[in-house]
Amino acid sequence: MVAVTKSERALVERWRDVLALHARTMCELDRALHQYGLGASDFEVLDVLAEGAAEDGGGCAYRVQELASRVHLSQSALSRLVARLEKDGLVSRGMCSEDRRGVRVALTDAGRARHAEAQPLQRAVLSRMLAERL
Repeated sequence: MVAVTKSERALVERWRDVLALHARTMCELDRALHQYGLGASDFEVLDVLAEGAAEDGGGCAYRVQELASRVHLSQSALSRLVARLEKDGLVSRGMCSEDRRGVRVALTDAGRARHAEAQPLQRAVLSRMLAERL
């Protein structure tokens, strides 16, 4: 049996606290955003795309690989999520001009509108769940 030091135990407990906070916050976000037809990961994709569009003057499109690293999903999970968002008319996908194998994802007008509607609620949930813990 491997001996565990006090500092290791504290480190593991802190890690588990982080995981628990993440899980509780994601569940809260999923519940709250359901009224907009979104889950927490759906909103996160819309949020990243909206931020990029705001910084770029409206025309930002991310490559799927770039988006995956920003929203912390595997490429396959993100591809399925993007397909759902595209089916709902919230994002559009197009070929990447620099690399014909790549795919770019951008917000549609409907995606911008849905994001703008849901953003205050998402921020309120984050504030409630995280403000006192940060």
